[in-house]
This record gives sequence, C-alpha cells and structure tokens, in this order.
Amino acid sequence: MIRTFGRVGNLTVNRLCREQVITVVNGSIPGPLIRVREGDTLVVHVFNKSPYNFTIHWHGVFQILSGWADGPSYVTQCPILPGNSYTYKFTINGQEGTLWWHAHFAWLRATVYGALIIHPRSGVSYPFPKPHKEVPILLGEWWNANVVDVENEGLATGLAPNNSDAFTINGKPGDLYPCGSKHSYKLKVVHGKTYLLRIINAALNNQFFFKIASHNMTVVAVDASYTEPYVTDVVVIAPGQTTDVLLTADQPPAYYYIAAHPYASAAGVPFDNTTTTAIIQYHGATSTTPEMPVLPAFNDTPTAHKFFSNLTSLRRGRHWITPPLHVDEKMFVTVGLGLVPCGGNATCAGPNGMRFAASMNNASFQFPLKLSMLQAFFEGVSGIYTEDFPDNPPVQFDYTNANVSASLLETVKGTRVKKLKYNSTVEIVLQNTALIGVENHPIHLHGFNFYVLAQGFGNYDSQTDEKKFNLVNPQERNTIAVPVGGWAVIRFRANNPGVWLFHCHLDVHLPWGLSTAFVVENGPTPSSTLPPPPLDLPRC
Repeated sequence: MIRTFGRVGNLTVNRLCREQVITVVNGSIPGPLIRVREGDTLVVHVFNKSPYNFTIHWHGVFQILSGWADGPSYVTQCPILPGNSYTYKFTINGQEGTLWWHAHFAWLRATVYGALIIHPRSGVSYPFPKPHKEVPILLGEWWNANVVDVENEGLATGLAPNNSDAFTINGKPGDLYPCGSKHSYKLKVVHGKTYLLRIINAALNNQFFFKIASHNMTVVAVDASYTEPYVTDVVVIAPGQTTDVLLTADQPPAYYYIAAHPYASAAGVPFDNTTTTAIIQYHGATSTTPEMPVLPAFNDTPTAHKFFSNLTSLRRGRHWITPPLHVDEKMFVTVGLGLVPCGGNATCAGPNGMRFAASMNNASFQFPLKLSMLQAFFEGVSGIYTEDFPDNPPVQFDYTNANVSASLLETVKGTRVKKLKYNSTVEIVLQNTALIGVENHPIHLHGFNFYVLAQGFGNYDSQTDEKKFNLVNPQERNTIAVPVGGWAVIRFRANNPGVWLFHCHLDVHLPWGLSTAFVVENGPTPSSTLPPPPLDLPRC
C-alpha cells in the first residue's frame, strides 16, 4: 500500500518578471510526482489549506468500484471545503504508463496538477528496451492573474475568458518569455543513452505541437496504454492526454531546445500564440546556444490528424484485450458550441444578448449543487439528475456546415445523463459541429478506457465509415481529440458501476456545458456493486 499526503495551499512565485500568489500542492508546481507499481493500492490524504473549494480527479481506470475516488465536483463527491480533508483510495490494476491528477473545480487545474507514473509489477519488464532514465514532462498554461478570477470574469460576460500569458514545461515558461532564462527547465543527457519522456498536457485550453530540435521520438504508450512503436519528429497532445516517448541522445553533444506551441484548430479565434521551451543539455557539450526546432503552423490540421490517426495498440502488450464485437448501445453524439439566454439580471456580451454555451446532442450539462450525482445514485435520491440524455441529436442537419438555421444555435440547460446496464458495450459516434465555430474537441471519459475505432473529417456516414473501423489493434485511450470539422468512433464496456463524467477537456467549455455523464448500474455480484461511501466523503 502506497500512502502519500497532499497539502493544497497558496504559494508566492516569480514568473514573467512578476510575483504572483498561486494555489499548489505541497508547495510546488507541478505538484508531487507519485510513482506506483501496477497492482499497488494508493492512498492519498488531501488537506485543503487553500481559500477555495476543490476536488482532485485521477485520470485513468483503476480498480472496479473506485467511483468514490474519481473526484469530479458534484459528480462523485462534493468539494473539499477550506480547512477540511478527504482520502482518495484505489487500486492500480490493468494499466502501466503515464497518468496524472488535477484539481477538478473552477480553473485551479492551472496550478494544481501532477504526474502519476505506473511502473510494471516487480520483476516485469517494459515491452521496449529499458530506458536510462525516466523524465516527466508536464505542459502547462500560465496567467498573470488569479485563474479563478479569470474564469469568473468570462462567465460573468458570457464570453470566453482571457487567453493565457504563457505556456510552461514542468512549471517553467522558458527563455523566450520575459525573465524566462531564470525559469527554464533543463534536461541533462548522455550521448548514446535512451530516455523515456512521460509527456502530459496539463494545459487548460490548448492542444500542443511538441518537438525536440534534430531528434526523433518513438511513441510507446498513450494514456497509460502501450502502442506499437511509432517514430515521429512531432508529438501532438490534447489537454488530458499523456504520451510516452523514447528519446535517444544520438546527436552531436550540444544544447537543443524542447519546444511546444498550440495546435489552434478554431479559425479566427484569438489564442495564446507563444512558445514554451526547455533545454536538452548533452554531457560534454561545447556549444551552449540551443538549436531551435521548426514547429508546425498553429493550424496544421493534417500534421495533427496524421499523428492521432497513425497510433495503434500493442496487441502483445500486457493488459491488452480485444475490442468487443457485439454492441449493446449505439449513440450518435454531436459536440460543439451554442447559445443560451443570459438569464437573471446579468448583462451578456454574446450574440443577440445571449451567452456562449456548449452541448452534446443539444443538451447543455449543468452540474448539480445540492448533492453529488453518485450519492444520489447510491441513495436513490430523485431530482438531482434525469436519465434522459438522448442517444441522437434532436434534429439532423449538415453538422459541419456553418451556414445553418440560427434556430439550431440555442441549446437547453439540464443535468441529463445516460443510464447503462452493467457490462453492456457502448459505441459512440462523436460528431463535431460547426455551430458558432468549429474546432478539435478533446473528449475525456471518466472511469473507462475506450477503443478508438476510426476518425475522419466531414459528416460521419455509417455506410462508408464503418468499413474503416479498426477492430484488430485500435488505440486505447481515455481522451480522444475529435477532429476539427470531423468525427471519431469509440467503443467501451461499461463494467464499472457508478456515475462517470464524459466531457470536453478544454476547460473553457466545461462550465458552458459540453459534457454529460453515464450512470452504470450495479452488477450481479458483491464485487460488481458500488460499496457505501467512505466516512469522510465531503458533503454539500
């Protein structure tokens, strides 16, 4: 059993030539690195010494019946109030590789996050040559402001919040930013050695192109699932995703930049167009001027799609299970933006005096505030959510055409979920829409991994696109970047009872409503039934 402690509180740091108070775990950004072995039970005691309510979400699929430890606010638990604590406990089964954890309330995720590394069981090797060293690389986002205020100001106007002022690698912006030479992460390497970079996109609202000058990388895992080795000079990674790559130090001893900047798929939408850097420093290097890689254009969708669609699972890897062929539930889910009435006495600056919203199948998700959804499920309390999330959009239209009726823009708020029978197989077509704007949406599923059967552009056509399904070695993930102006098909087995959030991992879209949840019924045995909540579960 692995026990660790996390004290969440304020810290004064200096970034971009200015001091700022941020909220962190154990006095550092990123927060503490947690290393476990597959099969371990992890117990994390979280103490809230900050002025904010929050929860911690643990990315990944852990022991069945881990629902009370999943963490999203008002879904599986109420927030941990200032001065209070909560203990997360779960067993790491069936996964190896890189996962991570983060705050799941407001925008505290900008600074409250860290890596969770799962090593193989003792005596078991990786399915690739043992690296000389393992190096977590956490990509983040930085504001010269209180991030809670940034989000609240955006919600008050009904518009998008302000863009970030910088990006970071392991909490440091790098020397392309003001005062960045003092805050640049450096990785020292030895010529001829191979390093395992565990890359995590912890940014709130940006996908990234990631490159290392003059070096190729070999992808060996995504979202803690092994992949067939894939050699590339660029990694594309969406918020919530992780990518493990092998880097061999095979270039002349010198200094080389690691660099990342946004993959900005939404045309005409302002974004933070800066570049974060770190430095690879070879042992014995004579030149100390780093070489800079040439990053793809910000809107290089072909490069992003090539990376995302060329990954396949390692069938000979441990924990690999062939995708289920029989499907019990088929869903067609549109994802995109929309509008809702301003409401109350607020003044909204959105189109026609409305505020921006987001939805799945025109259902804009609203988090409950009286009781968590999991408590309502366990205790049989009605009125917290409704089990009527639609399997299909209410109106069929040309989803990727921006010139559609204005009546399609308005969505409806509600806490609508989809109920699933235990162990049923679910297939979902995720269809991007062009309403308001079109962009690549990273959709994250709590509680399960899923298989990515296919992805493409335009409107999904079952007659032709089903023929493209990869049922042999599809990549396995917990977060899928749905192509801009396109679609993706995922499939999973609902063998984890409880309430599981399904949402866009662009945090600007979460309070707008781009999410729903799956309520998975209990199974037929005690081991497939949700147990009672822990005694210290926070109450609303």
